[in-house]
Amino acid sequence: MTDLTKYKLNHSMLRIKDPSASVAFYERLGMSVLQKFQFPEYKLELYFLAYDSPKSVSQGKHTSDRGGVIELSYDYSVGDTHEENQHPKGFGHICLSVDNVQSACREMSNAGYKSQEMLQDGSAFIFDPDEYRVKLVSQNPIHESENGTDVQSYKMNHTMLHIKDKDVSLKFYQDVLGMTLEYTSNSPDALFDNYLLGYGSPVTYDNVHGTDSRRKHEGLLELTWNRETGKKQGVVYDNGNKGTEGLGHICVSVDDIVAACKRFEEMGVSWQKRLMDGPFRIAFIYDPDEYLIEIIQNESFKPAGHEI
Repeated sequence: MTDLTKYKLNHSMLRIKDPSASVAFYERLGMSVLQKFQFPEYKLELYFLAYDSPKSVSQGKHTSDRGGVIELSYDYSVGDTHEENQHPKGFGHICLSVDNVQSACREMSNAGYKSQEMLQDGSAFIFDPDEYRVKLVSQNPIHESENGTDVQSYKMNHTMLHIKDKDVSLKFYQDVLGMTLEYTSNSPDALFDNYLLGYGSPVTYDNVHGTDSRRKHEGLLELTWNRETGKKQGVVYDNGNKGTEGLGHICVSVDDIVAACKRFEEMGVSWQKRLMDGPFRIAFIYDPDEYLIEIIQNESFKPAGHEI
């Protein structure tokens, strides 16, 4: 038996072309390298970064026992990475919640990183060395977010993916992966809707103080549905694994990977890699838009009686 309430949206994997530049960018935003793996036989390096200061939600926890991790994957033979907000769209952005968005954006701009401010709604975009969009949202009311910033207060809040069919995708993430729909934002004039999902306690919005508790969470998933895509046939979005070099996957850590994979099999998921295939005891499944979802064992739970 697997307990879906113990699942976490653990990490999002992005392919990079210069580890030194990419790691420096995310470290400037306050993240720490939790783990680094080198596989020279595969010409591959992996860097797992997250917030780990005393103020962090998951400070001191194992990499698999937290949300809001970013995996940077460097293939020695990589050419150009594909920032998927260019056609064809797929991955949209990762989002960091910060104490003071104006100050945070100014700090990154002064460090030489490109930014695209949209402060009317309390957010800004900066661009990492591979041109991936990193959204900054404010944890505090925008009029209070001009003076100074403390990177130890930052959180890796969510990953955004474009989806073709909201009903199909929402059913998958709720019924198959056990996530909760936390928030819906409808933009009829812009012809798109946003859906925020996650694990754990529901998030809230404080209309009185203008603060939004979901911005203080880590490891959420934002699905963006453009109404026009529902009229198109076949797969609409690039999942980052079809000859392009962009988003690789998102990852869910589970309490019992054997039981979880058995349940996925019973639910008829589409597999890219079953648990016992190959040398690594991880699995990959597809979502309705063919984004890859890695399934890993949360190392804080000991699988009962399973030899994997």
